[in-house]
Amino acid sequence: MCDTHHTHDNTPYKGLEHEGHDLEHKTWSRRSFIQALGIAGSGSMFLGSSLVSASAPSPLTSAIADAETDNILILIRLSGGNDGLSTVIPVQQYDTYANARPNIYIPESKVLKLTDDFGIPTYMDSLEELWGEGQFKAVHGVGYEGQSLSHFTGSDIFANTDLTTTGFTGLDTGWMGRHFEECYPDYLINPPEAPAAIQIGNLANLIFEGEETNYAFVANNIDQLEEIAQTGFFYDIENAPFGDCMYGDQLRFLRGVANTTYEYAGKIHAAYERGQNQVEYQDNGFARQLALLARLIKGNLGTKVYMISLGGFDTHGNQPLAHERLMSNLSIAVNNFYEDIAFTQQDDKVLSMTFSEFGRRIFENGSLGTDHGKAAPTLFFGSGLNGSAFVGDHPSLESPNGRGNLEHNMDFRNLYGTVLAEWLCVPREAVERHLLGYQYQAIDLGFNCSGETFDDIAMDNDPPTLPDTPPSPDGMDPDPDLQNAIVHRPFYPTERAPHIYLEMPFAAHVDIQLYNILGQNVGTVFNEMMLEGSREINIRESMRDSLSTGKYIYRIQVGNERMSKSVMIM
Repeated sequence: MCDTHHTHDNTPYKGLEHEGHDLEHKTWSRRSFIQALGIAGSGSMFLGSSLVSASAPSPLTSAIADAETDNILILIRLSGGNDGLSTVIPVQQYDTYANARPNIYIPESKVLKLTDDFGIPTYMDSLEELWGEGQFKAVHGVGYEGQSLSHFTGSDIFANTDLTTTGFTGLDTGWMGRHFEECYPDYLINPPEAPAAIQIGNLANLIFEGEETNYAFVANNIDQLEEIAQTGFFYDIENAPFGDCMYGDQLRFLRGVANTTYEYAGKIHAAYERGQNQVEYQDNGFARQLALLARLIKGNLGTKVYMISLGGFDTHGNQPLAHERLMSNLSIAVNNFYEDIAFTQQDDKVLSMTFSEFGRRIFENGSLGTDHGKAAPTLFFGSGLNGSAFVGDHPSLESPNGRGNLEHNMDFRNLYGTVLAEWLCVPREAVERHLLGYQYQAIDLGFNCSGETFDDIAMDNDPPTLPDTPPSPDGMDPDPDLQNAIVHRPFYPTERAPHIYLEMPFAAHVDIQLYNILGQNVGTVFNEMMLEGSREINIRESMRDSLSTGKYIYRIQVGNERMSKSVMIM
């Protein structure tokens, strides 16, 4: 129990910095750099990770899109670890807060009280209008058990929801990537008409990573995405500085292929031209991101999930000025964004939520800053919230852990689950698969797609079972969860003979076609009736050993269901 008159003399809290902090930043930057290298390496250059062209959506993807919702989600990453106590100020614990931060606390005269219990800094006063209009909620104490204080590991955990992640170990798929992988099982050959997701920056983030590809159209920065939106091209072929180097012609060819096959650039450009900003935004990177998203949304692009970022929250030193600048920019831009999309009455269809890899400690350090901590608030914006509120219980400042950290009382996966199920209308059983089996507690944030009662939610501990009814013999009525019932994966029993391992839960006709990375069909691997059970199919043998070394994509079709996966032929 801390003394409410505690001053900054207790050395355990003074000048603490995360061990290996500088090395970690280098590692984090290196990972982003590696993912940005190579034209077909990261999902940031071409559709997914392959040179395949976007085509009309299949009946499956269209049905999924129609069955879900036209709601849109914007993920706002506050990169570096946002200080929750400079974002939502607990008025009832103000003395304890001020005593813990004698040099950087926000004076009461600069606290905008939104309720008797909680306020925000006056430099975030642009959110007061959203609060008054019922478009702002803050959820207290968000984190998870055993929270990592590492930028790298913390970012991965908030992306992959795998709490066992440590250092370079952990699941390399993200919660949204797993969602889209289930929505679009044939994505590698037949992607959706509009980008499933658009991400600006943070190439190393795992949120949209699936087992096969990254499901987001990723731009390195706002400058790149603005250029694509304005021109419809990924690269400027005419004015690019190829020079007279020996690889100039090859590079020009590859960039030309990228422009002609990457149809999403044209779709983004068309939506950008249809939409118009009707509000003047500030001239900073974060405001430009939201201004561009407003135009794409108003232009009816069709993308349902966006991720943008605001960096600079690693405030070990000189926090007051840095945090004021960051949160002022965020508050003004968010307010402008919702005012903008309200002109086309789309504000009730767009939900925004913030997230950050961790919070910061209660006590200031010796550099006018705060060090890596644990729990922090998550902010939600949008008319779909149907009322403003502070949600949950704020952690007590009187009982931090031994290093001065606020302990969480809201698992971040409950918020992810609520957003997926109640905003994007994904069935609970699918949501819990995307959350790696975590049985989330739905939180009342003002929207309710499932019809579940938030106060009394049944928790089924049994994993989802396969349906008993197989598809009809003519293949015209496939099981809607067929892609989850069929097990298929490539494996390599010999150096030159990759196989497809296929496990069927019922008898059905199976057709497997092989495509190169340009999306061109190169032949039939398998086309016959298969009984219930498993089978290994030798790809080289089926293709009469006519394949050159390289990356290929195979598509499995059973009835009307299609699933695709990549394989390396050696």
